[in-house]
Amino acid sequence: MNLPGLPHVLRAVAMTPGQTALLDHLRDRIGSKAIITERDAIAPWETDWRGRWHGHAPALLSPGSTQEVAAIVAAARAAGVALVPQGGNTSMVGGATPPEDGSALILSLRRLNRVRGIDTHANLAIAEAGVILETLHQAVAAEGRRFPLTLGSRGSATIGGLVSTNAGGTQVLRWGTMRGLVAGIEAVLPDGSVHDGLAVLKKDNRGYDLTQLLIGAEGTLGIVTAAALRLAPAITARAVGWAGCANPVDALALLRRMQAATDRIESFEIIRGDSLRRVLDHVPGTRSPLAGQHAWHVLIEAVASDPEPVPGAESPAGLLERLLAPALADGLIADAVVAASEAQAEAFWRLRESLSEAERAGGPALQFDISVPVEAMPRFMLDAAAAAEARFPGTHATAFGHLGDGNVHFHVRAPTSAAADRWYADEAPAITRFVDDLVVAAGGSISAEHGIGQMKLAELERLGPPARLHALRAIKAALDPAGLLNPGKLVRLAREPAGK
Repeated sequence: MNLPGLPHVLRAVAMTPGQTALLDHLRDRIGSKAIITERDAIAPWETDWRGRWHGHAPALLSPGSTQEVAAIVAAARAAGVALVPQGGNTSMVGGATPPEDGSALILSLRRLNRVRGIDTHANLAIAEAGVILETLHQAVAAEGRRFPLTLGSRGSATIGGLVSTNAGGTQVLRWGTMRGLVAGIEAVLPDGSVHDGLAVLKKDNRGYDLTQLLIGAEGTLGIVTAAALRLAPAITARAVGWAGCANPVDALALLRRMQAATDRIESFEIIRGDSLRRVLDHVPGTRSPLAGQHAWHVLIEAVASDPEPVPGAESPAGLLERLLAPALADGLIADAVVAASEAQAEAFWRLRESLSEAERAGGPALQFDISVPVEAMPRFMLDAAAAAEARFPGTHATAFGHLGDGNVHFHVRAPTSAAADRWYADEAPAITRFVDDLVVAAGGSISAEHGIGQMKLAELERLGPPARLHALRAIKAALDPAGLLNPGKLVRLAREPAGK
């Protein structure tokens, strides 16, 4: 049984006859170097980034081209062998972890790592699935452009995974999720055919939009091999501000004021005071941007992207100072500072990006990636935390994240005396149901940007609207009737893979 939180045991997994026949067939098609069966080489990819989900795979397949991916998928379908597509293995919900019973092989996309092209006139880049986000950032920056999506795992997260989970990040406020940044997709469908949707058309009325269908599908409907991505002009100047306020209600009021005055606010992140103190205690060399104690903090970034600055135009720092001054004067915020240098701006962001790490170091906890309507989020953050702590004495609930797009990371930490394994097994299920019920009652989603994976599969089945669940299952059954692509993730069919 695959219980989250338990250590991974390195053990050999016997191959099924179907898996053995598949590998024998593939050695002639993609070569032995692309087939890995050594346990030490496979083991790091059998556990998720959080260390909470563990599986076993008797082999890892590492194709080097879209054609090789297609050959693998077609052969696996014929053999009845399940495949788990994997990129940087940074899933927060066990979405790229193989089943514990060894019934699936890992299909790694990491060798598909080319940036195929950058078109500065069309503001598009075509990147293969295994391209690391940070690598793409560097490639387009060299051409005077940027890909306006970033997140803490940018040094390991890959484009295919970001597309497949409809990733968000800290710039969603202005640019939206991957769904709005992907202009086209190349993918291998469950029968081994290749969907070539990389041509970017302003108009295309040929029926269902396969690109949008594959975004956020978590590898259950097809395996993304490349994507055409929308670029933006490079940032020519930025300013990062930090403000302290009394509560999330005031924080949202500040954001609304700023948005009414300008379209240059790119990020607006909210942090609870005790979460900031955890970062300061956990990460050496960090310090609070503000003097004194504040119940809540917000990090704000404003940018300019004019290639030739207009004489007399207001700088991002000047813009933030102008917008923060009246908020400070009328008590909407208690204190504020604008970073005086790029190093200080990076230090501010380091505090935000270290939140998950610091929370994880604090002991066992449940991390919820949730969204509710933006205007309802401030009260939800306060009321849901209070309700969780009252219902489960000794726990501590907190929330932080992307206030402006109604998505926060809501954490419930175990009592200090709790043993991790016992708490995850005995208490966590009831807490999960309680918090998810609060989210649904508020008209929200139990997965805002991390996906469903295997961690939230049962809760989606319990709480998902019947019409949505029916549609998800019908689409999955139509495209992948045997359930061989990423089994046990996102949507579960009545008939599981036979594991031949």
